[in-house]
Amino acid sequence: MTWKQVIDPFGNLPLSVIVAALPILFIFWALIIRKMKGYQAALIATALAMLIAIAVYKMPIQLAGLSILHGALYGLFPICWLVIMAVFLFNLTVKAGQFDIIKHFMASITSDRRLQALLIAFSFGAFLEGTAGFGAPVAITAAMLVGLGFNPLYASGICLIANTAPVAFGSIGIPITVASQVSGIPELPISQMVGRTLPILSVILPFYLVTIIAGFKKAQEVLPAVLVSGGAFALLQWFSANYLGPALPDVIAGLGSIICLMTFLRFWKPKTVWRFANEPAATFDSSIQYSGGELLRAWSPFLLLTIMVIFWGLHSIKDVLNAHGQLQFEFPGLHNAIQGQDGTLLAKVFKFNYLSAAGTAILIASLVTIPLVGLTYRQGLQVFGATLHQLRFPVLTIASVLGFAYIVNDSGITLTLAESLAQTGVLFPFFAPVLGWLGVFITGSDTSANALFSKLQYATAQSIGVDPVVSVGANVSGGVVGKMISPQSIAVAAAAGDLVGKESDLFRFTVKHSFIMLGFICLITLGQAYVFQWIIPVYEKVAGTKATVVPDLSKGYTYLIGLAVLLAVLAILVLTTKKKTQTPAPAN
Repeated sequence: MTWKQVIDPFGNLPLSVIVAALPILFIFWALIIRKMKGYQAALIATALAMLIAIAVYKMPIQLAGLSILHGALYGLFPICWLVIMAVFLFNLTVKAGQFDIIKHFMASITSDRRLQALLIAFSFGAFLEGTAGFGAPVAITAAMLVGLGFNPLYASGICLIANTAPVAFGSIGIPITVASQVSGIPELPISQMVGRTLPILSVILPFYLVTIIAGFKKAQEVLPAVLVSGGAFALLQWFSANYLGPALPDVIAGLGSIICLMTFLRFWKPKTVWRFANEPAATFDSSIQYSGGELLRAWSPFLLLTIMVIFWGLHSIKDVLNAHGQLQFEFPGLHNAIQGQDGTLLAKVFKFNYLSAAGTAILIASLVTIPLVGLTYRQGLQVFGATLHQLRFPVLTIASVLGFAYIVNDSGITLTLAESLAQTGVLFPFFAPVLGWLGVFITGSDTSANALFSKLQYATAQSIGVDPVVSVGANVSGGVVGKMISPQSIAVAAAAGDLVGKESDLFRFTVKHSFIMLGFICLITLGQAYVFQWIIPVYEKVAGTKATVVPDLSKGYTYLIGLAVLLAVLAILVLTTKKKTQTPAPAN
């Protein structure tokens, strides 16, 4: 027996939309007004969605329960697996005292919180998004900023907001690859379309971040550094997205932004050093100088993480790992039990790819890190136990959120909301990014949002005479600004920023910025559709054909990425490390 999804259960689309929106509206109410803890809001929202799915959409109780279970398992693996490993690696560096060296290194470049945020949250976070994605960039950068002395709320909030610029090209370009597969448009035109939209946001975002932290006037004081950071990132993102394809924009732009900003700061400093109002006085001792070897050792955990995740993302390596370390099974009672609107049965296959998962790559980096930073494996085990205890509530939150995402998708609730936006006619290009935003808010993933809505975006754009690459690209671009308020992302950032139980504060911190940026992208998309049509890439508009060739990242030359990372880090160390000097003791 199969059950067919329903889009309009009441036969009245406005009424169906109101009911379908209730679980999502509840999340906003619970976190903004009621200020519930994240796991409480997620559990209640999941129960409400299940009730609507069963009572209104007539989804069988067994299917509804299995759908939630499927999502919860996916939340535990690979999402929670990755987050646990990322925080574990960070905790190892703290336990070994190596993070104190990193903090000193960052302070030697600049002790200004505005510039530290640009380096870590914006540039380094983008680089990590390009290699790992799935929550790792926010988890690592938020933990680093808190370790440097940032206010936890600001640390987590700005890392979520900064993560918008690179999300579309995250995980070696997987979101755009999925959008291509679902829509039938070749990868490169989608990459080019997104690469002609997001750089506009990327060049503005650093100034926006600094304004959030310190205010407009204080942001103006570091305008030269902001322009270097955002300008380098936007230019490299545009170039790589348009000429190299979707796999490398984040890696290239993030790394380029780091190098440009750190080099610039050797020759330019702000007139005043800005720190948080209630922050303790700076304790940076300029008489202490670390050698290049000591700095390399301190940074080695994150260097190992980056290299491991890059290589784990290569298709050739991933295929080998999956061949020898993957359990795959059809989810009992759920696989092919739901029929979509197009008549196809929805495959529900759970892949336990325990070797090729990014979390496993970070685990290996952590195991190598333990002796490298001077810890014993017994101490490492103690740190791991403490990490599990630290993340117990975030793990529950993430599992609940993914259960919520799966039930609203499988029941047809998401399709009801999408159908209402598709009814907007010639104004659809304005609302196209909203679909991507909605998809990422629900699922926590731009990849998943593209899988959900890319075909709908393609068909609707064709029906109103708009080039489909505009709306499909808008789905990708709109999704990136939904990431900062996705309950899954909020849970990850709260865990890393020591804000467990205060997810509502973090949600209220980011939600207005999400809507502001969404409106900005909606206006850009509307202009691209009807006014600035020259910006639309030229491509063969026949599904299945390839008008252009996108570089195959499984080829051998990609191994040079790892070498480039190493050389770049060494260059940074050389540029910023002074020779050890003996500083005379101050006179009494």
